[in-house]
Amino acid sequence: MLSHIGGNDRPAGTSRNKVLFLCTHNSARSQIAEGFLKARYGDRYETFSAGTDPTSVNPLVVRVMREIGIDVSHQRSKDVRGFLGIQFDYVVTLCDHAREACPIFPGGARQIHHGFADPSGFSGSDEEILEAFRRVRDEIGSWIEGTFGERKSTGGS
Repeated sequence: MLSHIGGNDRPAGTSRNKVLFLCTHNSARSQIAEGFLKARYGDRYETFSAGTDPTSVNPLVVRVMREIGIDVSHQRSKDVRGFLGIQFDYVVTLCDHAREACPIFPGGARQIHHGFADPSGFSGSDEEILEAFRRVRDEIGSWIEGTFGERKSTGGS
């Protein structure tokens, strides 16, 4: 498991690292991850998300991300096939189904898998479901911070 990715792994003067988050429906987990990485580290990463069987962005994702000051209302679910032929530095699967469907992504220099529970599958009262979305949002946010966050010290400066 990858514990931390340094800030910009590219040589000075080159573009940002490209990251593709994959999930089944591209409706919740991958949308949350895309939103977090763009909001927190958009200066270092060019971020995309897609699904193996895309549907639409879950409205509760928009709501819980807005609660923490990240607007994902403009994001749309996209089919992973639309990204074939594009070179990515990191291809990140966030559910086991996506990992099985795309064990190797052509154009993905580095494959990472970190599964999260699907909040769309939770049941209960409206408040319980909303709380489940918040919990998954926070778990993904913590993982993004720990994986893509602060640069590792390389010594010297």
